[in-house]
Amino acid sequence: MLIHLVNPNTTASMTAKARAAAETVAGPGTRILATESAHGPASIEGPYDAAFAVPPMLARIAEADAAGADAHVIACFDDTGLDAARALTTKPVLGIGEAGFHVAAMVAETFSVVTTLGRAVPTISANLVRYGLATRCARVRAAEVPVLALEEPGSEACDRISQEIARALTEDGAQAIVLGCAGMTDLARRLSHIHGVPVIDGVAAAVTLAEALVRLGLKTSKIGGWAPPLAKSMTGPYGEG
Repeated sequence: MLIHLVNPNTTASMTAKARAAAETVAGPGTRILATESAHGPASIEGPYDAAFAVPPMLARIAEADAAGADAHVIACFDDTGLDAARALTTKPVLGIGEAGFHVAAMVAETFSVVTTLGRAVPTISANLVRYGLATRCARVRAAEVPVLALEEPGSEACDRISQEIARALTEDGAQAIVLGCAGMTDLARRLSHIHGVPVIDGVAAAVTLAEALVRLGLKTSKIGGWAPPLAKSMTGPYGEG
């Protein structure tokens, strides 16, 4: 089985970190193909960045499909371009946000999300509503840590995230925590040990669920909004003319 893990930003160190998390949970016989976008933002911090990240991410998904990928995982907690990706391919496509929410709802009655910056909160909150899990989420919290700070050795990022988790447990009544950024993937086990509750990394959750969908022989439905895109001319950098 070949699982394609695509990082919609261009930061290779974040891709490597996500690949390591994916390989840790991948079952025997599962290979991880990890890529990042060829161009676009170095990090995705809100809808503006996401708008520029989607086309190059879709190109990576098309390339991985051609290489024989059995499923795709979008390694951005905003689930950037998820609908477009599901329209592009018949293979299962999972966003790490959606996967993390569902796993949290299976191990706790209520959970909180701890993400990077406050500007990410509206998108995450809207996704929770869309996925039908808003009532299970006590609160979406921001540790006010820039995404790229997660890549800086010696930064205070982990401490600030840990402090926000402590607040979520005492103030929100959360019984589990979902880490709201792919760049936090290497912190999950440490933070779970510190706080004594499930701390869910969306990368690990999505890869595990992707394996299950492939083993079940399920593909993305092509009825409705995820139907294949209609053939049409396209101008500018994504077309001819």
